[in-house]
Amino acid sequence: MTSSGKGARRQVKPASVLLRSKGADKPGYLSTWPAHVSSQIVLQKDPLSGVNRHHGCSDEFGGPVPKPRFLEQLECYLKRELTALDPLSPKLQERKLQVYREVFDYFIEDFKTYKPLLCAVKNEYDITLAYLQEQIRELEPLRSQLVLLSERCDKKVLGLREKERAEIRILKQERQHLQQVIESMREEQRALQTQVYRLKEELAVQYLQYRDEHDARKLLIANISSVSYNPEEDPDMAHDGDEVQPEDPVTVKLALKVCREDLTKAQVELNRLHAEYGDVVPRRDWENLDRMYKENLLKLETSQTDFDQMKSEYDALLDVHRQVSLQKDSLQKELEVFQEASTPRPHWEQCADVLGSRERWSEIFEGQSSKKRLEILLEELNSMGLQQKEFFSGMGTSSDVPIYLRYEGQLRNLRLRKADVVRIIKDIWREKASEDEKLDDRSDLKEFLHQYMERQHGGQAGEWVYSLLDSIKCNLKDDFISLFYDILTNKVHESLYHGQTQLLSNLLKVLIQSDSTESGLLTAAEFREALRTAFPLKGDQDIEELVVAAQSELETSEGSIAYQRLYTEDTDGNHGQFLGLVKRQATAERHHYINQLRTQLEGKEVVSVEETMSAFKTIDPTLDSESLYWNLRIAFHTKDLTLHTALLSTEVAIQRLSVANVSRAGPMPQPE
Repeated sequence: MTSSGKGARRQVKPASVLLRSKGADKPGYLSTWPAHVSSQIVLQKDPLSGVNRHHGCSDEFGGPVPKPRFLEQLECYLKRELTALDPLSPKLQERKLQVYREVFDYFIEDFKTYKPLLCAVKNEYDITLAYLQEQIRELEPLRSQLVLLSERCDKKVLGLREKERAEIRILKQERQHLQQVIESMREEQRALQTQVYRLKEELAVQYLQYRDEHDARKLLIANISSVSYNPEEDPDMAHDGDEVQPEDPVTVKLALKVCREDLTKAQVELNRLHAEYGDVVPRRDWENLDRMYKENLLKLETSQTDFDQMKSEYDALLDVHRQVSLQKDSLQKELEVFQEASTPRPHWEQCADVLGSRERWSEIFEGQSSKKRLEILLEELNSMGLQQKEFFSGMGTSSDVPIYLRYEGQLRNLRLRKADVVRIIKDIWREKASEDEKLDDRSDLKEFLHQYMERQHGGQAGEWVYSLLDSIKCNLKDDFISLFYDILTNKVHESLYHGQTQLLSNLLKVLIQSDSTESGLLTAAEFREALRTAFPLKGDQDIEELVVAAQSELETSEGSIAYQRLYTEDTDGNHGQFLGLVKRQATAERHHYINQLRTQLEGKEVVSVEETMSAFKTIDPTLDSESLYWNLRIAFHTKDLTLHTALLSTEVAIQRLSVANVSRAGPMPQPE
């Protein structure tokens, strides 16, 4: 027994070790009490006679065989110790095993003859338990990796769903627009139909008028033909006839016939034109509709291509997630089997008083290797030496105090570990991204931190936020924690964090697309080509540095590169050498871009919006308008550039841009 608890229990060794049954004075003595008798001989009262009777084996005379006194004392001791244990204790099984070990040790000590054999059996069991515990400790990092992979897969799935929603929203808008166009065309058709009806009515009226005129002309011709011309009977007519010669009826009749034929031809031509061109639209309207149709068809084909590509990527991510889930489930089952069959080794309890309590010591060292325990111990001692406070004093509720620090009174220091700080910061970013997506706007980090702490911890929100800030200040060497603190204190813009996240996410997406075999491995050439695709503006030297960093981190020189392992994090949430170099290169490129802008604006103490826009277009001609206006809003600290007409100090504008996610969109312009 190596536990300190065993020594304490041996001091209260049961009296059965000193008091043995009669005839058991020599070492190695075996009782003659029958072995088949149950170890639990209890007294039961006969319900008829009221006499206590023994239930067990009888001796050769028919009387009850008493159990050896040593056995009874061991059983009483075992029952008493087991009854004294707390059923709600977190390590109940370990303490029960310790009690049985002590009983077994007493049993071995009593039988000197069989002691070597029994000790060998016991040692073999202890070695096996230690081996199983070591196996469980080796499997612990795999569980953290599985949790990390599961979280990343969930983020990818959420990102794909967000893109799909955006595409669906755009398609819905296009559908509504097309429906409006169709409705307008229907309105035009109804207007044209109304016009056709009106023209038909006018044509019917004209036709009636024509028939009346036709009948009148027939009557006139008949009258003229029936009347005989006699100039002698009417001298006045004769006198007039000398002056005006009357028209020839034959000529008039012939002219009337020709007019009727022309009218018939015109009517036939009018009917033909009406029949052929009644449903025809103007050529100008047809050309406009044809052009709109071709544009919409091209947009639809482009959207369908993008949707198919996104769907294939989404299916690939689902397959990867399914495989990782299966591996996670199998490893979880193996871990549960090992946990059921093993007993944890004791912790370094000699240092428990350094941190104040045994519970905190157990929480810090749970599942850690010896090397990691030493690092954690040194880190805790360092943080305790820098600032050892049991309570914080609230800064009050005045308006000049940040909203997340507006608490009064004495607030207990929770002494959060670095791993706890990283976990809380990640949860804050995740919750904030979800809320910003719902509100379709980016909220302030200070206000969200206050709401998050109130929602998560209620009345203890002050203790948590002050303890969190204290632990952050003790771990400012960590890039992830330091970036969160700088954003919280307005030293840098929040877009820096989102830019880093988008950068790493886009790189992983390109690596997955380059993995045509879906094996999780890429050759050095494929990995180099994928980096050029993800970072088209980087030079060959930067690409080679990234390849060397990836090979160094994975400890491979010419073999395949398991790119998914490059995204693993340690227990403190830190990335490896490769992703650290990606971030450093991005920071250097951003600073170089800002220095080019500074050079372009050199000599100007104050600048306007137009001058800054011209400088951006000069150093980055391919910069799109959306990114350009975002940069200008950051520089001039306004949401509407049209309302900002005042000049701004050049240094102030450069300073605001240097702490935001401002990056180059295209290659540098070549000098003429």
